[in-house]
Amino acid sequence: MVSIKRREFIQHIAKASVLATISGCSASSNILKSKNSLTLDQGKLYIDGLSFVPDDPIDVKASQLNSFIADISAIEQIENSDGSINYKRTYKACMKSIKAKAALMNSHLDTYLIANKGSDIAIAKAEDKCAVFMQIQGADCVESNLNQVDEFHDLGLRVLQLTHHYNNLYAGGALSVEKRGLSQRGFELIEKLESKNILIDLSHSSVESATDTLATAKGPIVQTHGAARALVNNARCTPDHILKGIADSGGVFGVFMMSWWLTNEKIPRAEHYIEHLKHIRNVAGIDAVAIANDYPLRGHEKALMSGNNNQVAIEGYDSWWKSVGDKGVLGFDKEVNHIVVPELNHIKRMRSIEYQLSKAKFSAAEIDKIMGKNWQRVLIDVLG
Repeated sequence: MVSIKRREFIQHIAKASVLATISGCSASSNILKSKNSLTLDQGKLYIDGLSFVPDDPIDVKASQLNSFIADISAIEQIENSDGSINYKRTYKACMKSIKAKAALMNSHLDTYLIANKGSDIAIAKAEDKCAVFMQIQGADCVESNLNQVDEFHDLGLRVLQLTHHYNNLYAGGALSVEKRGLSQRGFELIEKLESKNILIDLSHSSVESATDTLATAKGPIVQTHGAARALVNNARCTPDHILKGIADSGGVFGVFMMSWWLTNEKIPRAEHYIEHLKHIRNVAGIDAVAIANDYPLRGHEKALMSGNNNQVAIEGYDSWWKSVGDKGVLGFDKEVNHIVVPELNHIKRMRSIEYQLSKAKFSAAEIDKIMGKNWQRVLIDVLG
């Protein structure tokens, strides 16, 4: 683990680097000068830690997001040796998907800026666009050798999650009964990702994998989407010592919208979401707190179609939940009856969260950090 002093040093350097990057790039400099010299300290930012590229770019404008991390991964059906079927984010599926998503965004350049650097957020805002950082949920897409990381990076990948729920070649997953940390290949992947300035994402990782990563990596580590285990005792939620480790690395933790990991109460409310933000602030510091989604920009589609009726929206998910519980995974023995917070399941959720933070007596400076500036700082620190 790195020290608090190192974290403060990292944050100082990150703030300095964005100003140096902006002033050193003539194209960016001209844009920023024409928009009253936008810097980290000017203007409000809305940044979402994980969502998806919508088919209709009007959703991006409606969301009012200045930037978001977009899961562009895709799955492929794989037949196992015993004849059973599995679904994996394979190299083939993700290669096809990243090219398709890039083509879609490039066909709407009035809306999107495919972001390669953190400093692109300021450029996108100055041009009234949304900076999108492409991400893949799980390193299964790196199948044969680490040179495939270079291929994905060349196509615009800037964030990689180590695993998705279950153990893979590189890392242990949060929902696997057999608890694993990083494999030898996993340690090599961490080194490779840092050499390419790809942001490492601990979402869905086991506690053991998260611990290994935080002890090994030299730069900031994030969890793009998750919740606090101290509030909901579930394997998919993150214990306090990992929250502290993410903060000490200079990273951030994005709290997501999946309500069954936000509260054990039968009726989920916006206050439950805010309690997770408060907890992370209290445990890890305000500089580690961030927003995430993990649903489409509009919100959970089935819930929206039913008027945010959780009894309708959860149909199908509850059987998956029970199947995980039958394996003995922590927290899945409890019955669930909701999947969204109705007050936040809409395309203007960032405005609603901002209001709820103000209502909960967060300061204006704290709200600015949570709503976007913490994400911006880390993306600049890692990507430039």
